[in-house]
Amino acid sequence: MDKLIRTAVRWLVLGLLLLQVEAFYIPGWSVKSYKKNEQIPLLVNKVYSDSTELQYAYYDLPFVCPPTGQRRPGSGLFSGESISLNLGEVLRGDRIKASDIDLVMNQDNECQSLCNREISRRDLKRAKEMVKDGYVVEWIVDNLPGATSFVTVDKTRKYYAAGFKLGYTDHSGGRSRYFLNNHHTIVIRYRRAPGRAGDRGGMVVVGFEVYPKSVGANVKRNSDGCPADLHDVDQHFELYLPPNQTSSDLGIEYPRSSYYPEATEDIDDDAKLTIPYSYSVYFREDNSIEWNHRWDLYFVNQEEGSRIHWLAIVNSLIICGLLTGIVLMILTKTIRTDIKGYREGSAEDGKARSRQAARTPKLSEKGLGLLDQEGAADNDGDVSSDEEALEDVTGWKLLHADIFRAPAYGYLLAPLVGSGMQLLFMAAGLVFLSALGILNPSFRGGFISFGVGLFVFAGLFSGYFSARVYRTFGGQDWRKNMAVTAVLFPGMLFAVVFVLNLFVWAQASSTAIPFGTLIAIVFLWLCVQGPLVYVGSWYGYVRAGAWDHPTKTSAIPRQIPQQAWYIKGAQAILLAGLIPFAVIFIELLFVFQSMWQDKSGYYYVFGFLAVVSTILILTIAEVTVVTIYVQLCSENYHWWWQSFLVGGGSALWVFLYCVWYYFTKLHITGFVSSMLFFSYSFMACCVYGLLTGTVGFLSAYLFVRKIYGAIKAD
Repeated sequence: MDKLIRTAVRWLVLGLLLLQVEAFYIPGWSVKSYKKNEQIPLLVNKVYSDSTELQYAYYDLPFVCPPTGQRRPGSGLFSGESISLNLGEVLRGDRIKASDIDLVMNQDNECQSLCNREISRRDLKRAKEMVKDGYVVEWIVDNLPGATSFVTVDKTRKYYAAGFKLGYTDHSGGRSRYFLNNHHTIVIRYRRAPGRAGDRGGMVVVGFEVYPKSVGANVKRNSDGCPADLHDVDQHFELYLPPNQTSSDLGIEYPRSSYYPEATEDIDDDAKLTIPYSYSVYFREDNSIEWNHRWDLYFVNQEEGSRIHWLAIVNSLIICGLLTGIVLMILTKTIRTDIKGYREGSAEDGKARSRQAARTPKLSEKGLGLLDQEGAADNDGDVSSDEEALEDVTGWKLLHADIFRAPAYGYLLAPLVGSGMQLLFMAAGLVFLSALGILNPSFRGGFISFGVGLFVFAGLFSGYFSARVYRTFGGQDWRKNMAVTAVLFPGMLFAVVFVLNLFVWAQASSTAIPFGTLIAIVFLWLCVQGPLVYVGSWYGYVRAGAWDHPTKTSAIPRQIPQQAWYIKGAQAILLAGLIPFAVIFIELLFVFQSMWQDKSGYYYVFGFLAVVSTILILTIAEVTVVTIYVQLCSENYHWWWQSFLVGGGSALWVFLYCVWYYFTKLHITGFVSSMLFFSYSFMACCVYGLLTGTVGFLSAYLFVRKIYGAIKAD
């Protein structure tokens, strides 16, 4: 146990050191420099909202300027042509395409008309719904998302929020009016390129800001279609289309305002609304931002929560320290005292038996009757001596012949443990690579792509541990166990994702996974992960074999006495799961905020997460050891499943936290979005439960082997 504690401390120190590591850009992503008058591609991606889980590709919106299909200079792409995406980008809903917006390095453009888009009432209704839901647009320049600029509360620092508003809602007057942002002012911040590129006149982009504005259709415009005065716009573009019919036709007076949208939005006619789109471009030199720190502005506002992160670590350390003290007390005092008493009792009992055997005369046929009487008296003395010797052998020491009895449904527990090891390897790899800075926001989709890759590769570990546990439980058909391991958890995950995808497909959302990507995922699952699980299972079952136990199992199981309420299945799982949840609930707030509220997904404090995760694993191991020890002291040897469930018990609290977060922090509307939230939360909690349950199972197994091996040694 001392070795385990020293190892945990080393990992904790390593995690604290990772907090000081600065993120760097992934290998292969070099500095892109532009010369004066060189074309800079502007890419459009998607729109997303905090009020819904449905994202949409920008060019799929019926009320924005469609791509012209013309070849864009400098990029070799045609307008509307899709950019090659990695697996992670596709899964996160990215749909990146080249746009018609012209950006020429160091050339300002006060105004440029983009298009005049005609939309129907149906398209108008959708635009109003998306503005009402607060959709945000994501454009990309030089791998930087277009940002809305803000300043901190003390007005000392500027920071970015990824994306810009599609429109806005005016709630004055008692009713809601919806306005569309149809003019975009683009500000590109640049500086001299580092190294030789800068000596040759190269410049690099260090900031991409977008300032949207709503400009009414009746605003005075120049001959090129641009507003005559963008600085003094007295009319905004309201999403409203009056009916073609007169009041005498329908007997209704239609007000000319979106104050009363219900009066016109369901009318079926051929009326059209023309939306004029335009943009402005300004280049501003900014030497205060280094190229390798240009992403820092997206995180300035989040850095204010660093104190809360440290509070979370201190809270976790206090809880973990208390548990460590309890475990040390159990191992160094209680268990050693019990083992010492057991050894002394066994030694005294052995000496008494030896003395009794020496006094016993040899049997003879002549004195058989007398010896039978004396033997009966001696046997009474032996029973009395045995009872006295076993008076102190109580609790967990009585279970030495049953402690390693194979559990019920062991054929299901083994694949779950294997899948848990697979997820543990994946999670550890992701946190480690992210803490080092290899997986950072500049590598769009990298976190998910690496996660899928690590999960598939970890099929080796899944098969190995599943096969060894299965053989330890006495399993005979390792190929069947291999098939269950390869299919059970990935199959459940794929089935849920596929069903959810049907609902998202019906909404024409970019959140839906394309059919080709689904085929690729199935290929990775069955054709790559499957063989790896087979190899791991073969090696674990055939070559490594079962784990040897220090005690033998009797043929007849002993009876289990009545258990206290707090160590029964459900109660023990809930009570024990509350402690690991207390370790992580502060950090969960930041993770959830990044996932559900900040849809850009730029969670970056992986150094803190690495430390909290290390403390969490140590806490789960200690909680499981304490819980199983209390259970064994109550003479209950059904600990296999219990250790797994106790280890994963905090997943129940995390799911309850998700429910609380949904009703108190989020403003998600719509059935499909709510279903996506709870389905994703359920899958995430299953992943977390399998991972932590495996940690609890292995910790309890090492603990049980340790204490019963100490008895066997003497």
